[in-house]
Amino acid sequence: MSNHTQPLLSIQDLHVSYGGIKAVKGIDMDVYAGELVTLIGANGAGKTTTLKALMGIQAYQKGDIVFNGQSLHKVPTWDLAKLGIIMVPEGRGVFARMTIMENLQMGAFLKNNKAEFDRGIDYAFTTFPRLKERASQLAGTMSGGEQQMLAMARALMGQPKLLILDEPSMGLSPVLTEVIFQVIDKLSTEGMTIILVEQNANLALQAADRGYVMDSGNMILKGNAAALLKDPKVQEAYLGA
Repeated sequence: MSNHTQPLLSIQDLHVSYGGIKAVKGIDMDVYAGELVTLIGANGAGKTTTLKALMGIQAYQKGDIVFNGQSLHKVPTWDLAKLGIIMVPEGRGVFARMTIMENLQMGAFLKNNKAEFDRGIDYAFTTFPRLKERASQLAGTMSGGEQQMLAMARALMGQPKLLILDEPSMGLSPVLTEVIFQVIDKLSTEGMTIILVEQNANLALQAADRGYVMDSGNMILKGNAAALLKDPKVQEAYLGA
């Protein structure tokens, strides 16, 4: 975990409403370089809306989102990858009619350096050996777990400064969930900065350095992930204790 005084990402007093509904009500959240920060909360708490605002997919009425000292307020979604913000969306979003290799190439479309590309492919295949065996298979014919691996590998091809994972374990078996979390641990140990939004609060807090808990559009708790795991309120509400 880094000790920089400047966070890499800072969400400041963020307000998001749509259709008269206040989905996010003035939240603050900081992520420092090299940290894994998790955002947990029940369905409808505002987690996905927060991510959409961060990714420029959802307009916000008040507040600011600052990345690496730059406000993202008017930065279009497609320019975020150039800044190094890369998201693995909920539901994976792989290109079903393309092969695994073509999906990975799409992840590297901003990189025109062959050596860098080859390193990226190497890294993806070392991290997810299962993808290597099937490089020429169509993504749409793979299992949900394999598609999740591919979506993560594709994101890594863009060399993210900030990797955002939205519900990576959704719909996966416990065995595959474990595989995905082993990779998340590996990336975190290697120093990648990660925001993890995950239904499985227990797994998320075990993996994270710090956590934020959202409820009804408000940030109700934040702190060291290990401390949050032991917090009776968190245990009762999210860990089924």
